[in-house]
Amino acid sequence: MTDTVSIVVQPRDATGSRSSRRLRREGFIPGVIYGHGDAATLIAVEPHVMREAVTTGPGVHVILDVKIEGQSRDHKAIIKHLAYHPTKHTVSHIDLQEIRLTETIESVVAIRFEGESKGVKAGGVLDESLREVTVRGVVTAIPEHVVVDISELDINDVATIADLVVPADITIVDDPEQVLCSVLPPRKADEEEEVEAEAVEPDIVGKEEASS
Repeated sequence: MTDTVSIVVQPRDATGSRSSRRLRREGFIPGVIYGHGDAATLIAVEPHVMREAVTTGPGVHVILDVKIEGQSRDHKAIIKHLAYHPTKHTVSHIDLQEIRLTETIESVVAIRFEGESKGVKAGGVLDESLREVTVRGVVTAIPEHVVVDISELDINDVATIADLVVPADITIVDDPEQVLCSVLPPRKADEEEEVEAEAVEPDIVGKEEASS
């Protein structure tokens, strides 16, 4: 992950929820950029600018070359956190962390499940327990995702963090025994009959109340 994407953001002075709501109404995403012991700088970003940046190859792990209007110095930064509107699912706030390209950082990356497991082919159900994992490495080496091959998983088998495939210069921070996914057995016929019995129970109760 060595390419950078240049973006231009605007500085802002006001803080607080009222100011943030006003910025959103005006078509901006409120945010901050911080790092290396400097005080956080308040910024405002146009949504299309961030959308174009995160649709490049590295996705949300893109390295940004941030130009703050009115400042002469550019800032190398990564996206540290994106907050989303609970119903609109649009980005409502963004945190950018200034970095040096040679420094080691920790970052949360997505897990990608590849292949179709033997157990699923036999009628089992894949239960995904974990979708992200924390990794450590040099900024430019952080991958967009890490991969686990589930094709050999049979019914009642599990895949753990230890099964993930990562580049040699990347370390996984999380517990290697933590379960990523498992293959559950097919639903048994007696369980289905039990569900059907529970479904008719309210009618039976109603008849008993009517006869009392």
